[in-house]
Amino acid sequence: MAFSDQSWPEDTQLFPKHTQVLDYLQEHSKEVRHLIRFNTQVHSVRETPSGAWTVTTQSVSQNSSQVQAETFDAVVIGNGHYDVPKLPDVAGIQAFNAAYPNVITHSKFYRVPETYTGQKVIIVGNSASGIDIGSQIATVCSLPLLQSQKSESYLKVGESSPSIVEKPEIVEYIISDRSVRFADGTVESDIDAIVYCTGYFYSFPFLDELDPPVITTGERVENTYQHIFYRPNPTLAFLALNQKVIPFPWAEAQAAVIARIFSGRLALPDEEEMKSWEENLVEEMGTGTAFHILKFPKDAAAINMMHDWAMSADGEGGKEPVLWGEEQWWVRERFPNIKKAFAELGEGRHQARTLEDVGFKFEAKQ
Repeated sequence: MAFSDQSWPEDTQLFPKHTQVLDYLQEHSKEVRHLIRFNTQVHSVRETPSGAWTVTTQSVSQNSSQVQAETFDAVVIGNGHYDVPKLPDVAGIQAFNAAYPNVITHSKFYRVPETYTGQKVIIVGNSASGIDIGSQIATVCSLPLLQSQKSESYLKVGESSPSIVEKPEIVEYIISDRSVRFADGTVESDIDAIVYCTGYFYSFPFLDELDPPVITTGERVENTYQHIFYRPNPTLAFLALNQKVIPFPWAEAQAAVIARIFSGRLALPDEEEMKSWEENLVEEMGTGTAFHILKFPKDAAAINMMHDWAMSADGEGGKEPVLWGEEQWWVRERFPNIKKAFAELGEGRHQARTLEDVGFKFEAKQ
């Protein structure tokens, strides 16, 4: 997870706590902190006739309601994509939610497992959030915890915990007895809580005047090149749209390319070639949520491709981003096994600092 120019503190546990991640990011950003405006809402980003961008913002502090418009040569969108929850349209879900308004929720609103103490719980989804939240809730809820999934998780290693029972997807909500029907025909009743860990829609409401748009269904960001540049006007760029990646080194590698493009040291292909890139990817991955997925080894290859692209720029200077070598590829490939070994340490995981502490040791090939 490290940036190329900042190691993690030696006392950081192998899978860092969220507080440690926050400290790491604050340390990394301290040299540019004076350039950041906090508590500021972006109302709109509009293209001007000259191809520049007018950004309209407003402070959300109680002492100011002033709206401010500024024009910039280029804009980078880096606000993430974990804001607008995505829930499937299941038969009866709306009527069920109206009858039991506090039962169905989404991982976006999850805070602590104690909320579900003694409750009968279904977790929907088995990617990172579903597995993490499910394992936490299983320590306090009425057992077994039910984990509903469409397919087997890429993160699953070995047998599931005996406290968790896997179920297929929910196909119907039944108001009587707070029940749900699964794809295998089985029914579970008296459900106290259903937590959807089913991802998010991409949403950029401040870009709603773009033509062509970047958002239609919200399942992907459209009219981009290499998941970064807005094809009709590449002075608008996006960071870290991809999923199943390691965000920090990935964003750093992308940022190095963006900086060199914006400074004129690298050139993008013509619009037709950029359009062909998107069309080819749609043909491979479809127009849905899979479009931005870079599951290993694609993510590792993409980081190194971005590094090489950045370093091919004319002239010298600029930050050299992460380049993953044999060890990083080795660790990334074994990530699910490493995470499982870490979790199995229980409270002892907080003392795990290295791969060796969880039973893994990299040895370079001779």
